[in-house]
Amino acid sequence: MTLPFQTFAADLAYRDLPPPLLDILRRSFLDTMGVAAVASTSDMAHIAVRGAAAMFGITNAGASRVLMDGRSLSPAGAAMAGAFTVDAVDAHDTTSPCKGHAGSGVFPALMAMADASDKPLNGMDFAVHLAIGYEISYRSGLAQHATCPDYHTSGAWTAVGIAAAAARVLGLTPEQIRHAAGIGEYHGPRSQMMRCIDHPTMVRDGVGWGAPSGITAAYLAREGFTGAPALTCEEAPEFWADLGQGWRTVEDTSYKPYPCCRWAHPSIDSVAHLMSAHDLSHQEIARVEIKTFHNATRLAGHRPATPDEFAYSIAFPVATMIVRGQIGVHELAPETLSDPDILRVSDVVELIDDDHFTRISQGKRWAQVTIHTKDGRRFEDVPRTPKGDSDAPLSDNEISEKFHLFADPVLGAPRAAEIETLATEFDSLNASDFSRLLDLCLTSP
Repeated sequence: MTLPFQTFAADLAYRDLPPPLLDILRRSFLDTMGVAAVASTSDMAHIAVRGAAAMFGITNAGASRVLMDGRSLSPAGAAMAGAFTVDAVDAHDTTSPCKGHAGSGVFPALMAMADASDKPLNGMDFAVHLAIGYEISYRSGLAQHATCPDYHTSGAWTAVGIAAAAARVLGLTPEQIRHAAGIGEYHGPRSQMMRCIDHPTMVRDGVGWGAPSGITAAYLAREGFTGAPALTCEEAPEFWADLGQGWRTVEDTSYKPYPCCRWAHPSIDSVAHLMSAHDLSHQEIARVEIKTFHNATRLAGHRPATPDEFAYSIAFPVATMIVRGQIGVHELAPETLSDPDILRVSDVVELIDDDHFTRISQGKRWAQVTIHTKDGRRFEDVPRTPKGDSDAPLSDNEISEKFHLFADPVLGAPRAAEIETLATEFDSLNASDFSRLLDLCLTSP
């Protein structure tokens, strides 16, 4: 018998969380905080914090500090600012089956709820809330993509998971949790992802509105506001049949080595391999052919003018890897967008809409790269899916290196090291130590 999602959210206990799930939550904690650190320096984050402060001041729901900023807003305001901040650098955890991201909304929202809570939370409490947020978000996302004609942003389905998890933080009943999910789903942003692919701006993946929509839904449900059913939770039973037994969070979460759209990653992996294997220099490159699936070819981006256009491109990040050999913090600097060597290579990248890759890119993202040199040589790589997926996972060391690459220049090595120590064991922390971890993550650099 299928476990009702509201019963799952109300009754889930730390003892129910299997070790592989806890491993994912710890990795995502560290990974998300590294992205949040570097993203907190972006114009998008600064604008989002100012906007949230103008709309969502402290209320009787309590005060929550904004992630990597420190100013206090309402829980919904802190969730909005924090989610927009994480989403400002497209390097957070991802789920290919849902074609989106959960952690960029779930972490800021639940950290805001924890910060505003009258009862200090310990790490086990927070692990339960994260598990609810991730698992319900993923399943809602799968149901939505299977039943809706449009490709909606992650904010549309993370609003549902965040609503259920926030309702659990508030101690609501199963029926109230059911209504919270329905409210979150109904009012969550049904924003069209391909619009941002075609016209990249700061709207990004919709989590900046999905996170506060979910939190607001929980508070409304507490006061008696009704909104059930959440259709993605109750009218697509095939995605919920093993809830509480199987864990989509374990199966579907992957990590991104590069700060740009996941659809570009197999091509970036491929050129990194070809350049190294054949000892090529960017001066030798005459042309780069990328065969990939249809939607990825809409990530053109040969000459991005903004960080948003960089995030939703293939040609320019591929050229950056060819020229620089990495896509790290320095490559996020504005001057990278005018690098003449990168621009030259980017201009000779050809994107090929391949029917075969479009057919097989269901739950996976495929690409094949061929490099042509000025002296007539041709180097063709095998078809690839992105590094970081479950079949080619990043190691703990690689997650750690990525975290420090992003966090150390912003936070300083000592603070970053303390965050790493606590985040990678957060579920074992008592209330005092977990409060310390929140302090480290919720104050300005």
